[in-house]
Amino acid sequence: MKNIVVLTGAGISAESGIKTFRDSDGLWEGHDVMEVASIDGWYKNPSLVLDFYNKRRAQLKEVEPNQGHLLLAALEKDHDVTIITQNVDNLHECAGSKKVIHLHGELLKVRSTKNPHLIYDWTEDCNIGDLCELGSQMRPHIVWFGEDVPLIHAAASLVSECDILIIIGTSLVVYPAAGLMSYAPDDAPIYYIDKNPNSDIIRNKNIKIMQGSASYCLRELKF
Repeated sequence: MKNIVVLTGAGISAESGIKTFRDSDGLWEGHDVMEVASIDGWYKNPSLVLDFYNKRRAQLKEVEPNQGHLLLAALEKDHDVTIITQNVDNLHECAGSKKVIHLHGELLKVRSTKNPHLIYDWTEDCNIGDLCELGSQMRPHIVWFGEDVPLIHAAASLVSECDILIIIGTSLVVYPAAGLMSYAPDDAPIYYIDKNPNSDIIRNKNIKIMQGSASYCLRELKF
């Protein structure tokens, strides 16, 4: 049984029909990404931000895990698999993956603006006036630009102990997530799966680049 860590990005969710802002011109569903995915954007216009994530939450109800998600879940039959995802959707969980770390938060949760440790499951709209138990406005449980990534150290520790690292559907340009690859043991093979892989990544003998979708390339992996 191998200890496999999988780092996933927007590319794997795109196969299910979830749009990503980095595949276009910096816009995310018609919005400047900094308006809806930064802490400054929240302070400037919280109503806009809440409405944006309400629509993303509604969209999530209309999509399903794709074959890439299902193949990763199936790996758990023979291996110890941990998924570290940059995605805020729950498609890995819906596919059956048991150990999932969401680096950038979760769309189906909200949290208190007064106490970040007060986190609530949330499947419907969150609006101005929805308050936590402390009486403060609730916000999406999302790590925005301009905020720390609380789980990055735990993620780095997991990567440092892996036998195999699989990277799927990420441009490897958003830090600190992009730096996780450097924590992999020197003898751990790294598989980088992406339709348009970043050719600027540090190449060494342990990295195998597989150009294509997760649904296709994961079938080609043999451990």
